[in-house]
Amino acid sequence: MVAANTDEHWMRRALELADRAAAAGEVPVGAVVVRDGELLGEGGNSVIGGADPSAHAEIVALRAAARAANNYRLPGATLYVTLEPCTMCVGALVHARIERLVFGAREPKAGVICSNAALLDLAHYNHRMAWEEGVLAAESAGKLQAFFRARR
Repeated sequence: MVAANTDEHWMRRALELADRAAAAGEVPVGAVVVRDGELLGEGGNSVIGGADPSAHAEIVALRAAARAANNYRLPGATLYVTLEPCTMCVGALVHARIERLVFGAREPKAGVICSNAALLDLAHYNHRMAWEEGVLAAESAGKLQAFFRARR
């Protein structure tokens, strides 16, 4: 088990990336990929600025990590993200062979870890991933709430 202070450390980095995304007019979600205590990749939402519907924070971070590792498989890695992943991102995490997922806030509309579905519990996937929710959840949710409140 990874120590809670390590989880909080990396989630705080993800929150910084969420702030950057918000400053760029993107939904404030940030993600980092870590293996053996080393940052492999990071990213924030960039779907608008990148004109790329797949540029969720998780995907951006996975792409950077895969480049750094020179491998599309990232065994032994943990992905930290401020918001519960969607279907697309879960698929990418499975294909990348992420060992562990840690997320902050639940996503009541599109989250598929525990909010609307439990995709990681499905038996047909050829990879199993441990997951944990709630690390700095209040901070993660607060950034999202403030972002959408300002846009209304």
